[in-house]
Amino acid sequence: MEPVASQLRYRLAVPADIPCLGPLIEASVRGLQTQDYSPSQMDQALGTWLGLDTQLIADRTYFAVEAPLVSAHPAGLPTVGGLVACGGWSRRKTPYGSDHRPGRDDALLDPATDAAKIRAFFVHPAWARRGIGTRILELCEQAAHAEGFTRFEMGATLTGIPLYRRHGYIEGERVDLPLANGEFLPIVKMTKQI
Repeated sequence: MEPVASQLRYRLAVPADIPCLGPLIEASVRGLQTQDYSPSQMDQALGTWLGLDTQLIADRTYFAVEAPLVSAHPAGLPTVGGLVACGGWSRRKTPYGSDHRPGRDDALLDPATDAAKIRAFFVHPAWARRGIGTRILELCEQAAHAEGFTRFEMGATLTGIPLYRRHGYIEGERVDLPLANGEFLPIVKMTKQI
């Protein structure tokens, strides 16, 4: 029997996870986004638009998902330092991107008027389509709601749109994020109200 989302450990990411999160994010992008983005788009976006924002770890709003050794190794499913997925939410204005994205704004949002940002979901390709992204999304929405947020928004990759759509997010404006080589990375703004 293959491991499913409920057999995994969902916890807040800590600074010690950072060395494993970069390789996990890269494996996710290169393994799951090939139908939506070209190799050059992925190369250029990794580390800027697609990457880790360590402010989320500092704010304790970023989740790391661990596979128990007994279920991961006998099934032959790879992990990155034991991690199979990550994702989070933010109470800050920066809507997407890594530590190195241009135009960061770390000002705090007001839950009464602003939408919490759903941020940086990445699942190892070997663990995709097991309900892990759904569970991370539920944890993010619950945590943000506990802080008074009733609206959520994100900049979804083209690959992520079906997941978010299934959970009540509505597609809005398409945004073309500029890449250093002159290309663009298209994403779609999505929103949800509870």
